[in-house]
Amino acid sequence: MGLFDGINISASGLTAQRLRMDVIANNIANAESTRSVDDPARPYQREQVIFEAVQPGTNFASVLQNQLQAPGQGVRVAAVQKDEETPYKLVYDPKHPDAVKDPTDPMYGYVKMPNVDVTTEMVDMISASRSYEANVTAVNASKAIAMRALEIGK
Repeated sequence: MGLFDGINISASGLTAQRLRMDVIANNIANAESTRSVDDPARPYQREQVIFEAVQPGTNFASVLQNQLQAPGQGVRVAAVQKDEETPYKLVYDPKHPDAVKDPTDPMYGYVKMPNVDVTTEMVDMISASRSYEANVTAVNASKAIAMRALEIGK
């Protein structure tokens, strides 16, 4: 493990958590959007960030060897995917421009709202913020260790 590996690992965590906070902020901003950019007929769909560990090798032997020599390489964002499991919220508001207008439809007057729960997003935002702070603390600790190591050489 090199002198800057700890800083590089923490930096990858900082980058990943920052993207996570951006996605959460986008979800909160679109919590009331009944039309999405991708498909104007559907409401906004919540997005989630998927993380994965950075692996330098592809086969088992190289991964095992790398894990024995260097315990970690950090984290990266594998994907930002839409949450298709959580159903849309239905709100009865017949005056809304996106409400079902057909009086014979049992869904008459209902509006499909995004599947974003602001409380869940706020909890995720706190989690991302705490993870970001932990990575900043790790960077500062690695920096202090490096400074102490340089002072030994004086």
